[in-house]
Amino acid sequence: NAYNTLQTSQALNEYLSCRSYVAGFCPSAADAEVFALLGRPPLLHHVHALRWYRHIAALQLGPETPPELCRPCMLDARLLPPWSPPTGSEPPKLKLYNSLTRNKEVFVPQNGKRVLWYCCGPTVYDASHMGHARSYISFDILRRILMNYFRYDVFYCMNITDIDDKIIRRARQNYLLEQYRQKKPTASQILKDVLTSREVRPFQAKLAETTDPDKKQMLEKLDSAVSAALGPLQGAVESGTSDAVLLNHAQVLLEEAKDLLSDWLDSQFGSQVTENSIFSLLPKYWEGEYHKDMEALNVLPPDVLTRVSEYVPEIVDFVKKIVDNGYGYESNGSVYFDTAKFDSSHNHSYAKLVPEAVGDQKALEEGEGDLSISADRLSEKRSQNDFALWKASKPGEPSWESPWGKGRPGWHIECSAMAGSILGESMDIHGGGFDLRFPHHDNELAQSEAYFENDHWVRYFLHTGHLTIAGCKMSKSLKNFITIKDALAKNTARQLRLAFLMHSWKDTLDYSNNTMESAIQYEKFLNEFFLNVKDILRTPTDITGQFEKWEAAEIDLNKSFYGKRSAVHEALCDNIDTRTALEEMRALVSHSNSYMASRKSARLMPNRTLLQTIAVYLTDMLKTFGAIEGTEAIGFPVGGNGESADLESTVMPYLRVLSDFREGVRKIAREQKVTDILKLCDSVRDETLPDLGVRLEDHEGLPTVMKLVDRETLLKEKEEKRKRVCLFLFAQMAKLAKMKIPPSEMFRSELDKYSAFDDKGFPTHDSEGKEISKGQIKKLRKLYEVQEKLYNDYLQMSQNGS
Repeated sequence: NAYNTLQTSQALNEYLSCRSYVAGFCPSAADAEVFALLGRPPLLHHVHALRWYRHIAALQLGPETPPELCRPCMLDARLLPPWSPPTGSEPPKLKLYNSLTRNKEVFVPQNGKRVLWYCCGPTVYDASHMGHARSYISFDILRRILMNYFRYDVFYCMNITDIDDKIIRRARQNYLLEQYRQKKPTASQILKDVLTSREVRPFQAKLAETTDPDKKQMLEKLDSAVSAALGPLQGAVESGTSDAVLLNHAQVLLEEAKDLLSDWLDSQFGSQVTENSIFSLLPKYWEGEYHKDMEALNVLPPDVLTRVSEYVPEIVDFVKKIVDNGYGYESNGSVYFDTAKFDSSHNHSYAKLVPEAVGDQKALEEGEGDLSISADRLSEKRSQNDFALWKASKPGEPSWESPWGKGRPGWHIECSAMAGSILGESMDIHGGGFDLRFPHHDNELAQSEAYFENDHWVRYFLHTGHLTIAGCKMSKSLKNFITIKDALAKNTARQLRLAFLMHSWKDTLDYSNNTMESAIQYEKFLNEFFLNVKDILRTPTDITGQFEKWEAAEIDLNKSFYGKRSAVHEALCDNIDTRTALEEMRALVSHSNSYMASRKSARLMPNRTLLQTIAVYLTDMLKTFGAIEGTEAIGFPVGGNGESADLESTVMPYLRVLSDFREGVRKIAREQKVTDILKLCDSVRDETLPDLGVRLEDHEGLPTVMKLVDRETLLKEKEEKRKRVCLFLFAQMAKLAKMKIPPSEMFRSELDKYSAFDDKGFPTHDSEGKEISKGQIKKLRKLYEVQEKLYNDYLQMSQNGS
């Protein structure tokens, strides 16, 4: 029996060595049987069996215990307590303002995290301007936030319009004007041609018929400039001046009248320009300039770039299918979209974006283009609301083969065909400027949904707001037409982007000195914070010294950090509201600055880890917005892209040695009162180091703060400081000069106001000999008493030798 008990104990120990039998354990009938069979505790070296036996004994169970009394272990030390699950809260969802509904809608991509996005690109016939920047910087910000913050997989497609009525006319005019110049016309010929071009119908009719005030003003200025240049040449011709002088006057006239002359040349010879290559040179050049501008603005390139000239076969096929589906018709070699047929069809609706604009003939004609709104062209359409899908080419226009004869694409069809070719029958986002909603985007929607026979070619339509210049519409006639290169000559790409970030992407943005000054000050505010944090992090400490006890100030700042980070997230979820996000970031920096200042006044080091966490977060957000390039963990780059990190690690150790040496010299100079050496130390700080992009900040009783700053910024600060000092000195000199005037003399010099004075120099009669009124005397008495006090102060200063 003892042997059997030993065998049972040993077998039980092996079995229980890989079983759980304590937490939540409920004895079974087998447990009761084995417990009875053992009769006594197992041997000590059978550890698992012994623990099991004591556990069962503690439950006071035996073989006679009925099954219904078996229960889980109720010992407090062995039970898991009840768990209280958190109630939680619903996280905010990303909403975008959708022009199709004119409301903010929850953003739900059609295919998981994949986002298909098409953006209308530029028509490349001139320099890119701030109106272009308004759209492309704004969409770059939205795109970066969707990719880098919300982690969507964005596929971004953009077009280049290189076939267009404006391009055709401008290319033709440039070609004809260049041909004219190459013929080297005489001064008399230039004079004759300019006079002719000024009097012929095209210019005079345009001047008379133009109702747009800006365009009319521009034409009138052109006419005035030509008139001013005509006079000298006409006078020189009449007086028989030398050929060299005549030619000089002629060249001046030719430059002033080039727009006028090119219009006339186009009306005379434009139909003879037929070579397609002539129409490709202009857009190719300006497309290159556009890409350079976008790179300078730090705008990401698209994943796919489509050019109209490269997609003509696809456009022809697209138009053909629209006709086959019953929504287009041919007329005199052109093809038009039947808006009435489309609008009356099941599941289709014309002008989804701006239904109230249907019938706006001015907008429709602008959409067709200047070369396509002649009376014969307009009469080809079944309805004035119909628009061209394919245009029969006239003499002087580029052309391609099609089933309807030689022609070229309409404006609206290009986006539909190219976007459809790349993105398919439905996209998540379509973007463009606010002024493109009607007719361009409404026509895009109609012809694309006619092609695909669906009602959801675009799910979310995003339109950026207008841009004004100091409250006015941007216009060459108002001389406020600002190219992107002009803007970058005045401000950096980061400052321009911050200005855009500080405004809603869908509202009007006013580009003005005040707008840019706000952006500059915001950049400076953030930069000072980053520089201060970097200086704190450079302070030597051992590895354990990085982790300090948190007091109430640190807990409060950390609470603010998480609160502001949450507020930034909510703002970005709310239609990507970067304006609010930047304000929340500003508030976080202000709190951090107050915290650092309070620690500094208490002669205590701020918490390094907490400030580093905040600075890294802010840097990451600015990188997300495209306002910071580079890989540095904290702050704005210094010394150009890719150089900042190397500059910090390479230069700072040497600057620390220089700073410590300078501080030691200053200490000895102060103790021994060697002012010349103190002046030299100040000169190093104020004159030498700023030229090297280094700012030193001396603080009484604290280590010198070192900051790497752009050299241009420091030199500008140095110049502003010099101006402030000069203004202060001028003010002091003016004040001193005023103090020197005895009160008895202050009014005697004002003979244009007063004609008689008492023995103290106080005026008694005005310039006309009339007695001064009591009210006026009261005012003058106050001025007299103020001057009397100033003069007494001056006498006191003189006596004291100050």
